[in-house]
Amino acid sequence: MQEKNNKKTIWAWCMFDWANQSYNMVITSTIFPAYYVYYTTFHNPNGDVVTFFGHNFKNTVIQNYVLGASYLLIVLMLPILTSIADYRGNKKRYLQFFTWMGALACLGLFWFKPVEHGIPALELPLIFYGLASVGYCGGFVFYNSYLPQIASTDQQDAVSAKGFIYGFLGSIVVQVICFIPVLKPLWFGITDDALPARISFVIVFLWWIGFSVIPFIMLPKGEPNAGSHEYNVLTGGFKELAKVFGKIRKMPLLKRFLSAFFFYSVGVQTIMLVAAGFAAKELHMKDEDLISIILIIQVVAIIGAWATSKASEKYGNVRTLIVLVTIWTILCCLVYFIANETQFYFAAFGVGLVMGGVQSLSRSTYSKYLPENIPDTASFFSFYDVTEKTSIVVGLFCFAIVENLSGKMRNSALALDFFFFAGLLLLIVLFVAEKKAGKYKKTAVLSH
Repeated sequence: MQEKNNKKTIWAWCMFDWANQSYNMVITSTIFPAYYVYYTTFHNPNGDVVTFFGHNFKNTVIQNYVLGASYLLIVLMLPILTSIADYRGNKKRYLQFFTWMGALACLGLFWFKPVEHGIPALELPLIFYGLASVGYCGGFVFYNSYLPQIASTDQQDAVSAKGFIYGFLGSIVVQVICFIPVLKPLWFGITDDALPARISFVIVFLWWIGFSVIPFIMLPKGEPNAGSHEYNVLTGGFKELAKVFGKIRKMPLLKRFLSAFFFYSVGVQTIMLVAAGFAAKELHMKDEDLISIILIIQVVAIIGAWATSKASEKYGNVRTLIVLVTIWTILCCLVYFIANETQFYFAAFGVGLVMGGVQSLSRSTYSKYLPENIPDTASFFSFYDVTEKTSIVVGLFCFAIVENLSGKMRNSALALDFFFFAGLLLLIVLFVAEKKAGKYKKTAVLSH
């Protein structure tokens, strides 16, 4: 049995977040989205219409479709992978596999460069973009499943927040490193306008793999759970997921939490993925301005994650989540009216305050609801990740479809507010149920 609350193990676990958030910052939040929009809009004789495998799409619409498809692929793969990981007790091997997949895909983006006339072929770059997402998300399910294995229930809020804080700090450092050649290319003798951004994709590869070596070495392999698996590994994952769902149905509070989590995650995750594209396309923001805003968000997010951890200790997880999702609901509505960079700065500051907190607290709340000392944590966290990734698929496709029909990303942002509002209502229902249950929460969590 793995010793819980070991400082070195927790530090190694946090360093995985430090490593992989380089992808989240550079590829989904700042440099790649701005680079992609710039070369497929302002260097495009067809405006913002691009060709992908012979079909025409708006540039950001096909980008969101590809990203949504990558999350859908993860949803389909995770039950199988976590079943194998539980059976063999080798979750770290899959952590390594997905990390290499994501990092190498980021490296592949280096060859996405402009051509003299028109825009480059987008098929291969967008495939790499999708594979990077698969690698990032696939690694996270195994990373998340370590939380109840390395931290006791009373420490999981703090450890979860610590992981996010490490991630935010790491993303800031790697962004600053990438920022230097983007802003000062002549310091390095670079005269090609596209090269600094492409160099940043290589930096992400080196950072992601380099720091992931620490958790690869120091995290436990995982505990085999062969006795609980009676299925073929290819179909067993889905049957295992069904078993987990059956257990969750007997935990009324957890069931209510997951329903709320699905709806507000549609909004939270989608906004975080499309914010950079919105700023570049709707507000025509420059790369350096966009990067500085995202850096501000990351710094503020560290404060937000820490404050959320403290608030949850004093007021409880669900009450704190209600406040956070209320703020998200208001912010999402305001996005529709943003008309200039100053307003975007204020909105970004608000997003930063609640971004890390809602993610960290959602993960630790789910972990707290789980029965203690369960050997198949990967299967339970697979269910959590399938819920989250399915919400992202819904959010990205909803965002892309509304933009495609209306021609405006603002309308897509407004459509997301429905999901925030639904999630908020379900959290309030959960809060009322907890108050009525009193001590029932403990028995609900343990009945499985």
